[in-house]
Amino acid sequence: MEKDYAQYLLKKTIQDYNLIADEFSSKRQEPWPELEFLFDDYLVSGEKVLDLGCGNGRFFELCQDKKADYTGVDPSEKLIAIAKKKYPDGNFLAADALRLPFADNYFDKIYSIAVLHHIPSKELRLQFLKEAKRVLKQQGLFIFTAWKFSQSKMRLLLLKFTILKLFRLSKLDFGDVLDPWGKTGVKRFYHWYSEKELITLAREAGFE
Repeated sequence: MEKDYAQYLLKKTIQDYNLIADEFSSKRQEPWPELEFLFDDYLVSGEKVLDLGCGNGRFFELCQDKKADYTGVDPSEKLIAIAKKKYPDGNFLAADALRLPFADNYFDKIYSIAVLHHIPSKELRLQFLKEAKRVLKQQGLFIFTAWKFSQSKMRLLLLKFTILKLFRLSKLDFGDVLDPWGKTGVKRFYHWYSEKELITLAREAGFE
């Protein structure tokens, strides 16, 4: 993917989430139950925790229950405003995930739930992961998730954009899609990862 187009998509994603912030937040009120074990089993009381791409802050309460020192970061100012209003005890900050305003080796744990698939181009994904590694302590743990396109709608969307790419009718990379959000006209960027691709990316970024 061309660098300029990747930067455009990155800015577009932030703008899109600002546009749909209220509706998006209303549909993301609670943590996904199947992910709660990631906090219950791995989080230790008193640890410094970064929620990278925190959205409306819905994972804050899981960290609060474990008495962790929580910081939530998201590039969407509107989602951060919602998080601050919803969880006044939380520490939330609107910031660029590619240039985090924290010192090296600062956090014990970093969680990034359903964020990586919104980042266009391998170059920017590596920058995202390397920046997370920079602010993570040497013996720290980075836990992230990405969408698996199991729904038939997403598979059809992936097929559509694959065909467009094959015929050179799209600037997107293979595995990229633009998914419409309701009737808003907003089309959110996603990248579909194979398990092998995720492992390779993490290793290239320096994770073990």
